Amino acid sequence: MSIILGIDPGSRLTGYGVIKKSGRNFIYLGSGCIKAIAAGNELAPRLQTIAGVSELILQFQPDMFAIEQVFMGVNPGGALKLGQARGAAIVAATNTGLSIAEYSARQIKQAVVGTGAADKAQVQHMVKTILKLPGTPQADAADALAVALCHAHSHDSLSKMSGQVSKTVRRRLR
Repeated sequence: MSIILGIDPGSRLTGYGVIKKSGRNFIYLGSGCIKAIAAGNELAPRLQTIAGVSELILQFQPDMFAIEQVFMGVNPGGALKLGQARGAAIVAATNTGLSIAEYSARQIKQAVVGTGAADKAQVQHMVKTILKLPGTPQADAADALAVALCHAHSHDSLSKMSGQVSKTVRRRLR
């Protein structure tokens, strides 16, 4: 059983989603957005607000932390701010001893929807369906839950692969 905190970083709105993986089942624990807009237009106070991820870590006590990678679009300034927001969240996680897993938007969409070209509405729908939520989560929160689900799937695959490798190595050593 693992608790996974997923983060969809943004310099103004950072989504978070927390799930528990128990066997093959996923249990929704919480989600929402950290609103750095309230901190004003200056970047430093917004980053400090985003570093509030540490409060989520204290509240939910996750075993794993996963975050979306920066997508380099047409706006380099926006990408830089997004990278700084990611950095604030990552520092908050590493300060509590959590290791960091990073996934591209394409990997996340592929894991949750089945296609890396899925749109936000498709991600929201699949997150709602997989987690059996009564309503559709806000887009940034749904993206963060998708990050957590992606990590759960990836972690399972890696665990199975490492188990297979270990069995193969043990057989060869005999």
